[in-house]
Amino acid sequence: MNILITGGAGFIGSHLSEQLLSNGHSVICMDDFTSGTKHNIQHLLKNKRFTFIHHDILKPIKNKLKIDQIYNLACPASPPQYQQDPVRTFRINTEGSINVLNLGIRTNARILQASTSEVYGDPEIHPQPESYSGSVNITGVRACYDEGKRGAETLFFDYYRKYGVDIRVVRIFNTYGPRMKAGDGRVIPNFIKQALQNEDVTIYGDGKQTRSFQYIDDLINGLVRSMNNDYPTQPINLGNPEEYTMQQLAEKIISMVPQSQSTIVYQDLPSDDPKRRQPDISKARELLGWSPIVSLDEGLIKTIRSYTYDL
Repeated sequence: MNILITGGAGFIGSHLSEQLLSNGHSVICMDDFTSGTKHNIQHLLKNKRFTFIHHDILKPIKNKLKIDQIYNLACPASPPQYQQDPVRTFRINTEGSINVLNLGIRTNARILQASTSEVYGDPEIHPQPESYSGSVNITGVRACYDEGKRGAETLFFDYYRKYGVDIRVVRIFNTYGPRMKAGDGRVIPNFIKQALQNEDVTIYGDGKQTRSFQYIDDLINGLVRSMNNDYPTQPINLGNPEEYTMQQLAEKIISMVPQSQSTIVYQDLPSDDPKRRQPDISKARELLGWSPIVSLDEGLIKTIRSYTYDL
């Protein structure tokens, strides 16, 4: 198949490109390097089945492309990045989605929208099932991303109902692995960078807030399964249900970095930071036959090794 990945030069997009190429498909990577980098896809550029197009998703996609599937991954996912230009972040999720959906109409392609666990906000239900409508502060500093992704889901389902666009919507929970930018504002690359450089490992809040972390390979497997399975049109959670406190995560990463002398320090919790986050993946198990297989320890070892070379 011919498969388009918007945001294809990002952390997730580059790993997805590798997997699709290894499956025998042709990949069109579209990115403007807002958060992705050429470095992430440098090793793919010599592949004859890989094509890169520099394009801003806020502009209509007018290329005469023959496309069978579209993975819409375009949007910064790190809080410092998406808060740097919140208006643009919101527009990428809404106007950008409209441009992708209109392309889907013209090409009759199936489109997968990479949504996020952030649509659940600071959840009042734990773990979070897809039926939970969320608790998001719509006027907060994170709303450009949280509400932007919620708006994108609305657009996808409206295009599905009104125009019959073939859609998939997955809600991605915290994902980590090689090629995440060191110190990009997300917790695992922050902790690893600090531990490797013998800096204080910074926990925001008291360290009791929780997250659930899935390794990139598990996510890619879930995305491909979701795209290629026929199931009733509905959102699907993709994440690892094992839950860890920030204190546990920081201690684990420091212990895994050889000779690290880092100590843990505490700072004020950012505005609207969720207290708990854990996916209910019952639907993914039932509809996709998917569940994560990479343990946190195994994934962290691979990720730390990759940062050892990058820093």
